[in-house]
Amino acid sequence: MSRLTHDKNGVALVLASGRTVRPAPGSPYQDFSVSAGAVETPATAGAPDAPLRLDEVLGTLGAVADPADAEGVAAFARECREALAALELHQTHRDEVSARLLAEEEHDGGPGRASAFYEALAATVDHPVYPTSRCRLGVSPRDLTAYAPEFAPRFAPAWVAVPRERATLARPLPPWWPEPGDAGLPPGLARTHVPFPVHPLTLPVLPELPGLIVPGVGAGDRAGGTARPPRLTVRPTLSMRTVEVDGRTHLKLPLPMSTLGLRNRRSIKPGTLRDGALAESLLRAILRRESGSRVVLADEQTYGHAGHEYLGWLVRGLPEGEIVPVAALPAELPGGRGTVAHDLAARFYGGRIGELLRDYLGVLLGWSVTLFVRYGVALEAHQQNLSLVFGDGPPRLLVKDNDGLLASPDRLRTAGLPVPAFGDERMLTDDPYALADVFVTVTLHLASMAVAYGAVGTAGARLVRGALAAALDRFPGDPLARLLRARTLDADRLVGKSMVVAGTLVAKERTGARDVNKFYGTSGPNYLRW
Repeated sequence: MSRLTHDKNGVALVLASGRTVRPAPGSPYQDFSVSAGAVETPATAGAPDAPLRLDEVLGTLGAVADPADAEGVAAFARECREALAALELHQTHRDEVSARLLAEEEHDGGPGRASAFYEALAATVDHPVYPTSRCRLGVSPRDLTAYAPEFAPRFAPAWVAVPRERATLARPLPPWWPEPGDAGLPPGLARTHVPFPVHPLTLPVLPELPGLIVPGVGAGDRAGGTARPPRLTVRPTLSMRTVEVDGRTHLKLPLPMSTLGLRNRRSIKPGTLRDGALAESLLRAILRRESGSRVVLADEQTYGHAGHEYLGWLVRGLPEGEIVPVAALPAELPGGRGTVAHDLAARFYGGRIGELLRDYLGVLLGWSVTLFVRYGVALEAHQQNLSLVFGDGPPRLLVKDNDGLLASPDRLRTAGLPVPAFGDERMLTDDPYALADVFVTVTLHLASMAVAYGAVGTAGARLVRGALAAALDRFPGDPLARLLRARTLDADRLVGKSMVVAGTLVAKERTGARDVNKFYGTSGPNYLRW
């Protein structure tokens, strides 16, 4: 904003190079956007206008940044370049992947598709807010094609043997879990060790733990003979660290990478597994009271860890039906057959995409507003953590990955529910404004508007506004409903996350962010008032 100027031609942004760009009204989350072609070279330069390039933008970022943030600026420049390389890599392999997915779809037959098919398509859609979402810091281009969901690969997880006394297991291992001999480990370890799955990218960074056996790695405690080759093969989902074992089973594994910001590490801290299970139990208790909700929860009670962020896993159980991640709705089907949303509308809503969106938004916002107003709960359920489940009857909303929710102890007690003993104290707050921030930035921006806008453009705002108003109208006079209405439908502007600032550009010591995913300080236009 400090580099904006005004003249007879309107508003201009002065770049560090001396050239200017003309911002245009942004939509739907930002006040301005900049076209790469809207650059002007000063007449005194005596040179024709050249295209706006990444180095010129990054040079301007460096010029406006505080010198104390030089390290963060350099890290963001790396994010930008790695995101660009990932986009180019995907473009190179796009036809090959599309042909493979099309062949897979034809082989499976029938109108229903595997969830991994939709996960691969969802990965081709950019994040609606974060500008370098294709970047996975720490993953090489070769490894992207081998393990990233947009390339639709299949691979075998590695298995290591963890001494039983070091293994924390929340439940008995599932029936499909391999014995040591079937996991490429020495068969004689069954009594003393537990097989732990490890993503191949994580093997090089495993900790040195006494008694840990890693086949084929050196000698001593970490070495072991190899039995039969592992039989299990998996496919990555949109999150990449979660893989599909089969259509009803996901396996979440830590990865030594960052996405959506340098500080957004994709390891798994052991405490988050327990907190996620407690959050799911809380939501199940609420669902028993809200029996009319078309909401179903993934089973995330089966997990294990060895007390380290790279030695842990979660088995996620999914319901029957055709499971379509919400993030996949704007994705293009292979073969140029339109978007996933249009295909689902044709199959289930007589071709009326507005009805599909109205149904989805009604379920999502009805459930989310009820959680907020009646129980003081705000979910971090963005479009990656939500799916539509099609089968008999109307589609249901599947919710997973709940370890980022925020809950009010006072509101839970008032509703007669026990307060979960979360290990992460940041999951509890009685500040209604903090709850509203999560609702607006996640439920409204990402799970609602991004989906509706991506499917039908500006008309999506009317669908979101109508569904939200209907959900709030169920609670006339409730103070939390009034607060949420004031922060959404009646607000002049809508709060936004400062994701790039907290995640990469500025150190935590300078931002004061306790959680880089819940750090605010920016705002944008209220598209609900269009």
